[in-house]
Amino acid sequence: MGTTSRGLAATKALKNGEIITVYAKNGVVYVGVVKDVVKKVEKTADKSVTTEYFLPTATRIMMNLGDPDLAEKYASLPAGGIGLMREEFLWTTYIHQHPLYLIETGHPERVVNELANGIGKVARAMAPRPVVLRFSDFKSGEYRNLKGGDKYGPHEPADLLGWRGASRYYDPKYIATFELELAAVKKVRNEFGLKNLQVMIPFCRTVDEARKVTKIMEKHGVVRSADFKIYMMAEIPANIILADQFIDGYSIGSNDLTMLLLGCDRNNDVISDLFDERNLAVKRAIRHLIKVAHQAGKTISICGQAPSEYPEFTEFLVRSGIDYVSVNPDMVKVTKLNVAHYEQRILLDQATGLGKKDPADYN
Repeated sequence: MGTTSRGLAATKALKNGEIITVYAKNGVVYVGVVKDVVKKVEKTADKSVTTEYFLPTATRIMMNLGDPDLAEKYASLPAGGIGLMREEFLWTTYIHQHPLYLIETGHPERVVNELANGIGKVARAMAPRPVVLRFSDFKSGEYRNLKGGDKYGPHEPADLLGWRGASRYYDPKYIATFELELAAVKKVRNEFGLKNLQVMIPFCRTVDEARKVTKIMEKHGVVRSADFKIYMMAEIPANIILADQFIDGYSIGSNDLTMLLLGCDRNNDVISDLFDERNLAVKRAIRHLIKVAHQAGKTISICGQAPSEYPEFTEFLVRSGIDYVSVNPDMVKVTKLNVAHYEQRILLDQATGLGKKDPADYN
């Protein structure tokens, strides 16, 4: 391939009219035309590669995910992990049958295996970044839509406010199903070795409910530790008022929280114009939660729809000191850029003394 020339001053080593080949990637200069190198460079030049750069931010950007089959596709996004993995998607897409029906027909292992495989697929794709799995939060009507569900699902006129979330897990009529969910979590963490999996309890109305649920978890070997956190959805006013009383941290469910603070059924089109996460009452509640929870050493995130829809709401969250914002995959890059901009503006405001006065600022 010719003789290489290294370490010589170019002005001394090269003569006028001499043909050389420079392979800059490896720092090598060849005498003459080296066809293999030229071909390699030409092939590389055919591929247009654009590297995106995102400023580091104090507020972490996470991602919401339902479909495990999309985990590999979205793993390259600049997200710090999965802030919300909805377990319901696994039931409707892979399992299809009511868990109590599967237990009664002698197939409880199917629940454990299907859940573990789906959860594991996401945890593996995102590792070592954390994945927060939200335990099942079907309403009674949604459970009835699963095969065999008519037998086990009560008819509730307002199932958004009924038998859902934490209240199911310790109920004697349903506890066997929650135990299968716990078995799936253990399988992912222990058998699959995916220690980046964390869990979250939805719709937990009282501190006593949280104790009952965590007690069941402990009984089945799913125990809080330095590398395993148990979070809770903050979507009920009681969660806000007693922010220092619950578990390791909170993820704000802004849809349900807004519904319960404003008394608006979020599925009722008649009053849909009143439903707005940007309402001052909602913002003050969130700011109180962040303040009190931080004082108690707990982390705060949000996984509701508001940050994806309203950039100004994301700015409010950043100014309020939220730890991380979890958004849909298509909003990860935009939100990351926005958060960097908001944080820079906050620093500038502080430096100039011209800090923005948010209407949710109160004493």
